[in-house]
Amino acid sequence: MPDSMTGREDRTGHAVVIGSGFGGLAAAVRLAARGWRVTVLEKLDGPGGRAYVFRQDGFTFDAGPTIITAPYILEELWALCGQRMADHVDLRRVDPFYDIRFDDGTVFRAHGSIEAMRAEVARISPDDVPGFDRYIRESEKIYEVAFAKLADQPFDRFGTMLAEAPDMIRLGGHFTVHRKVSRFFKDPKLRTAFSFHPLLIGGNPLTTTAYYCLIAHLERLHGVHYAMGGTGAVASALVRLAESQGARFRYEAEVTRITTEGRRVTGVTLANGEHVPADIVVSNADVAWTYSKLLGDVPRRRWTDAKLSRASYSMSLFVWYFGTNRRFDDVYHHTMVLGPRYEELLTDIFGRKKLAEDFSLYLHRPTARDASLAPPGCDAFYVLAPVPHLGSGTDWAAMAEPYRQRIQRRLEETVMPGLGGSVVTSRLLTPLDFRDRLLSVNGAAFALEPKLFQSAWFRPHNISEEVAGLYLVGAGTHPGAGVPGVISSAKILDQVVKEQPVRV
Repeated sequence: MPDSMTGREDRTGHAVVIGSGFGGLAAAVRLAARGWRVTVLEKLDGPGGRAYVFRQDGFTFDAGPTIITAPYILEELWALCGQRMADHVDLRRVDPFYDIRFDDGTVFRAHGSIEAMRAEVARISPDDVPGFDRYIRESEKIYEVAFAKLADQPFDRFGTMLAEAPDMIRLGGHFTVHRKVSRFFKDPKLRTAFSFHPLLIGGNPLTTTAYYCLIAHLERLHGVHYAMGGTGAVASALVRLAESQGARFRYEAEVTRITTEGRRVTGVTLANGEHVPADIVVSNADVAWTYSKLLGDVPRRRWTDAKLSRASYSMSLFVWYFGTNRRFDDVYHHTMVLGPRYEELLTDIFGRKKLAEDFSLYLHRPTARDASLAPPGCDAFYVLAPVPHLGSGTDWAAMAEPYRQRIQRRLEETVMPGLGGSVVTSRLLTPLDFRDRLLSVNGAAFALEPKLFQSAWFRPHNISEEVAGLYLVGAGTHPGAGVPGVISSAKILDQVVKEQPVRV
C-alpha cells in the first residue's frame, strides 16, 4: 500500500484493533512496539470502553474500573517503549484497601499488612485466626500457578490444560471460591469478606472456580492503587503511549463486520460502509458479539450461535454516579455496604435471574484522595449494585429511577445520612447501556461467567478457532475480566501473533 506522505511502498503489516478498552489499548501498544502499523477503531467518542470517563457539572466519574491491583503489568507496557510509567501516570497506594460494612453495622477493614488483617479477623472471630493464616498460604500457592505462571500463557491447545491439570487439581480448582473459603473460616461474616472477590470480575462466588482465591494474595503482594485523575487517566496515558509508537485512533468508528476471504480475515467494515483492510484483526469487543455479530455470516465450528446461546454470562451492573455539594468525610475511599443476605442474593442474581428487593453495594468516593474530580468543597461518588443480566426480563427503562431511589435510601440509612438534599448532579448506567452502548450480549458486564468450564481452554481462545488472522483480547477471553486479566490477555499476543507479513 503506498504511503500518501512519501509515495513509497509501505511494507509494514497493518493490524486493526476493535475497541479501546484496556485490552485493546494494551494490544495496540504491544503491536505498535513490535513495528505493526496499528489502527484502533472505537465506537464511542473517546477511549476506555468500560473504563470510559463521564464529565458533567464540574464532576469527573470513572465509568468502570476504580482500582489498579498489579501495577507491574502496566509498567511493562511503558518499558516496551523505552519509557517509565511513573513519568505519565501517578499511582497512589490505598491502604486499608476497603471497608466492608455488614448489615448489622459491623465493619471489617481489609489491609495490606498480614498483622493488621489477623487483628481484624480476631476482632470478628478469634477462633478463625488459624484458618486465616492457612488461607493466606493457600491463596499464595494458587496465585503462583493460576496467575503468575498461567495468566499470560495461551490456552489454545488442549494439551496445555492437560499439562497443568495436576496443579489445578492439587489446588482445588474444582471447588468454588465460597466452598474453598468455607474450609478455612467458620464465621459467616468472614466467609463473605474473603469470598466476594469474584464479583469484581463478574463471577458468582458460589460457582466461580476456586482459582480466584488468588486475589487475596494478589492484593497483598502488589497492593491496591488509585490513579490520580481517575482510572480514565490511565486509559488516556495508554492512548498517548500507543500513539508515540505510531498507532492511530479513530473514534465514533463502529465496526459492524469482520471481513474474510476463505477462512482468513481481510479487514473490517464500519457502520458508515467504509472498509478498512487489515492483515490481522484484534477484537477487544465482547467475545459473544464478535462471533455472533461481527462474524455472523461466517460458518463457525466451535463458537456457533447455539453454543453462545447456551453459555453462562456474567451478571450485569446498575451504577449511579452522583456528585454532592458537600463532603462526606466519614465515607472511606472504597466501601462495601452489604445487605442482609449473601448466598441467597447471589442465587437471585445468577441463578433465578431475579431483581431482588435487597442489594449489596460498592460505594466509591475517589475525592477522599483526589479533590480534582469535583468542584471545591464537593464530593464525587459512584455506587454499584450487581444485578441480573438482561435474561431477567427486567424493564430497566421503567425500573431504573425507582431502583436508584431505593439505593439512595439505603445509603442514607447506613453511611450517608442526609444524602438526598446534597445531590447536585446524577447519571445512571443500567444493563441496557452494556447492551446498547458497549455491545455486550445480554447486557453482561463482564462477558462470559468465569466458571470452571468457561475458563482456560474452555474459554474463547486468544487466537481465534474460527478464522485465521483474528485474535481476541479482553474480559471474554483467557485469562478473564479485571484490569490485570485483560492486560495480560494482550501480552499473550506476543506469543500467538506471528511476525508481520512480508510484502514484495
